[in-house]
Amino acid sequence: MTDVIDTLAGIKAGSALDKARNNRLEARKQAQASYDALFTPKDLGGFSLMERFAVAAFVAGLNGREETRDYYTTKLEEAGASPELRVAVASEVVNGHSHGPYGHYPRGPLTLEDKEGMTYGIGASERHVLGPRLSAAFEHTHMLVLHPRDAAPPSLQALLDAGWSTTDIVTLSQLVSFLSFQIRVVAGLKAMSARAA
Repeated sequence: MTDVIDTLAGIKAGSALDKARNNRLEARKQAQASYDALFTPKDLGGFSLMERFAVAAFVAGLNGREETRDYYTTKLEEAGASPELRVAVASEVVNGHSHGPYGHYPRGPLTLEDKEGMTYGIGASERHVLGPRLSAAFEHTHMLVLHPRDAAPPSLQALLDAGWSTTDIVTLSQLVSFLSFQIRVVAGLKAMSARAA
């Protein structure tokens, strides 16, 4: 059975990291099950496979992790994305790249951690290539990745206005959350591997 985290982290069967991951076998299985549920579900609903891999490539690019970016960019191509779409996704990674998280907490003691940051928006030419659905998804995704404190109803309304169903908005948010987890696990495993070497 394919284990995407093993693939991304370069973990070989029988290696020390493979054995370490097997010490948390249920967590290992659940991570792969989450990937399968998001990228190979029985029913994609209104959230197409191409859209899922486009969002994944965007998230991986924003996080600056080469191995996950390359993996999801390849998956986007395999899903049949046009060269124009792949270029637009890569362009939006560059346009959206920043160092967060940014945002503002509700008034109280945590406001000491408030931090200003870029406001991301997609330009007209990229919006033409991405279309209204992916454009709204990328803007929402950027907020979740770099402005999580600023999540608010208007962002959800923008998705609804672009044709996203409530169910698919939930799946989009789950996908972004899962990728944040996956990217960090892979980065940690690669760091452990480099230290052991």
